[in-house]
Amino acid sequence: MAMIKNPISSTCFLLLFLPLLASCTEKQEIYLVQFGDNTSSGDKTLHEIENTHHSYLLSVKQTEEEARTSLLYSYKHSINGFAALLTPKEANMLSDMEGVVNVHKNQQRIYSLQTTRSWKFVGLDESEKDSNQTNETNGDLLSRAKYGENVIVGMIDSGVWPDSKSFRDEGMGPVPQKWKGVCENGTAFTSSQCNRKIIGARYYLNGYESTFGPLNEEDDYKSARDKDGHGTHTASIVAGRVVPRASALGGYASGTASGGAPLARLAIYKACWPIKGQSKDEGNICMEVDMLKAIDDAIGDGVDVLSISIGFNTPLPYENDVIAIGALHAVRKNIVVVCSAGNSGPSPKTLSNPAPWIITVGASTVDRSFLASIKLRNGISIEGHSITPVHMEKTFYPLVLARDVEQQGVLRTNSGYCLDNTLQPNKVQGKIVLCMRGQGQRLRKGLEVQRAGGVGFILGNNEQYGNDVPCDPHFIPATGVSYENALKIIQYIQSSPNPMAHFLPGKTVLKAKPAPSMASFSSRGPNIIDPYILKPDITAPGVYILAAWTEEDGPTRMTFHDKRVVKFNIFSGTSMSCPHVSAAAVLLKAIHPTWSSAAIRSALITTAGTTDNTGNPMTDETRNPANPFAMGSGHFNPKKSADPGLVYDASYMDYFIYTCHLGVAQNLTITDKCPKSLHEPFDLNYPSIQIHRLNVTRTIRRSVTNVGKSRRIVYKFIANSPKEYTITATPSILRFNHVGQKINFTITVTARSVHITNNSDPYQYYFGWYAWTHKHYIVKSQVAVSFDSFP
Repeated sequence: MAMIKNPISSTCFLLLFLPLLASCTEKQEIYLVQFGDNTSSGDKTLHEIENTHHSYLLSVKQTEEEARTSLLYSYKHSINGFAALLTPKEANMLSDMEGVVNVHKNQQRIYSLQTTRSWKFVGLDESEKDSNQTNETNGDLLSRAKYGENVIVGMIDSGVWPDSKSFRDEGMGPVPQKWKGVCENGTAFTSSQCNRKIIGARYYLNGYESTFGPLNEEDDYKSARDKDGHGTHTASIVAGRVVPRASALGGYASGTASGGAPLARLAIYKACWPIKGQSKDEGNICMEVDMLKAIDDAIGDGVDVLSISIGFNTPLPYENDVIAIGALHAVRKNIVVVCSAGNSGPSPKTLSNPAPWIITVGASTVDRSFLASIKLRNGISIEGHSITPVHMEKTFYPLVLARDVEQQGVLRTNSGYCLDNTLQPNKVQGKIVLCMRGQGQRLRKGLEVQRAGGVGFILGNNEQYGNDVPCDPHFIPATGVSYENALKIIQYIQSSPNPMAHFLPGKTVLKAKPAPSMASFSSRGPNIIDPYILKPDITAPGVYILAAWTEEDGPTRMTFHDKRVVKFNIFSGTSMSCPHVSAAAVLLKAIHPTWSSAAIRSALITTAGTTDNTGNPMTDETRNPANPFAMGSGHFNPKKSADPGLVYDASYMDYFIYTCHLGVAQNLTITDKCPKSLHEPFDLNYPSIQIHRLNVTRTIRRSVTNVGKSRRIVYKFIANSPKEYTITATPSILRFNHVGQKINFTITVTARSVHITNNSDPYQYYFGWYAWTHKHYIVKSQVAVSFDSFP
């Protein structure tokens, strides 16, 4: 989906809560209380654990009722601890108790929520065949994976619309025996609405309601049912059943809709809620303690993959990031965790979810576009893009610039953007208005033109957005144009005594070129939490993705304006690219059930593609080559990832030692003892390399494991070194004697100082790559290096 900004805070805020009892004199806030032995809760039931936590609270609260009502959550499978409403005095008292190792105030960071063509574009057939028929060729990945049958995907999101055809369970086998989850009853959602597709559903409100008061049930359901649309969309991208003749409003993107793993099972964990009094397009709220409890339950329920299209609007240190904390505990159970990189691009250093135990996904395009061109009165046609279902009559209308028809007093810095109540109706009536991007919401610009009596509007990109043209289902005829085309229209208006235009009917165009290319909104590296881990990891389709939708929210999510009802909707964002990779992880889990989560990550990363369908390097919104801080290792290729040849494996203990070296192990609520001898953090066995502030040379340790079909096989080293440094390997030839064999090697990166100035910017990175090759195998790793100043 498009970027959902945090409307309450750009960083974080502390929200004070009213006391539960009149006798309280201090404000209560949410605290996380952690205990030292994370194995003690393993054999206990959740009820027994809650009783233990209640006993701790009873020692600091005045009454038993106050102790019980203050307990928000008990955690069993992630951290060993609980979340509760406490006063600072009570928190201090708890911190002095035996067994308590940490009591910290929840910072109330508010996280926000960040496919007819996309699966065919990456080489997967959308039809569901007999899952018992297998094919040992790469050309039939879905059959080999049995369409993801019996792999369980946990979706932490805004819920699900269970009535969608995408979630029917006809022909599916019984629920996997390993499943331990539940289907919670709630408003407009009963346990009977779970089936063999949606096998579990839970919802989490304690943190939200402790902060904002009771949920307004006109805004959302007090259940796992989705009134937002986001959760339904992401769930169907991962595992939606095949639905023929699906399309968006207006008939756009018509075709067969399907998830990437259509026979996988879905477990729904609703942890994101509306902002009170605001339209859903203004944002969502996913509270820390609610999300952590959702991850905690997902681990215990037995999911195989966690798909989390959620992020914070600025990068968070691991110890302050509950997604990173919960994900690390999930990885301990060999659960693959996939997260969106965020929608704060194209600015650098903006990506979310940078932990190395998470697969971090950027967003890119598919080879489908929605053309709605503009015909100027002089006969010239300008390419535009739109999914607006309202078409313009076949006549020419006067064409004006927004800045020329505004109310008096509009600030120069706000001019030209069609912001609310800025246009003069007497100058807009019956005209087409060109509104520029850069300020204000795109959909609201169209509403402003409509308010002022305009018959249509053109959304013009500014230079920053370049060629990344958005498509939205506007309420009046509308189309969007690139920066270059916006300048052409401006020049026409300014040079013509009577500029006029007409919109041609919109149409869906397949096999568009070039594709894929990076979306401008996709958050960018470098990773500022740990500059030795290259992020994002990979990119996947996240632009104009058709998927299932709630019937309680219009396609724009503009609660107070959009009363249109759709069954499928087109949305863009890293929220959409994340479940594409989650589905690929499902297929890999099905084919390689013994692989670790790190092996699956490695297979996806080292087989990713870096060229588009013209054979040229992938580009960004400026049509310049995209670098690894935008695309990671490239565009995912599920078929190739099923047979990567080699993998860079890592275990939970490797990640634990990594956090020890960073000094954050205890803050991540890990109570294992750190070893005395530690490797450098950059020696974590990751399938890419980032070096921050290189000073002459650095040697990095890595290992690869043979997972190919040949026991005896030889791989040779190749590298593409930029002019600023060299990349070498020792040894440069790897000889494997059996499947499963691991071989260690080192990569040495050496600066060519003649190309580096004395004033090197530590955030100016230079990119190269290396690969291990054997015939059709190319196990490729991206390299990013910045430099210290040379003497």
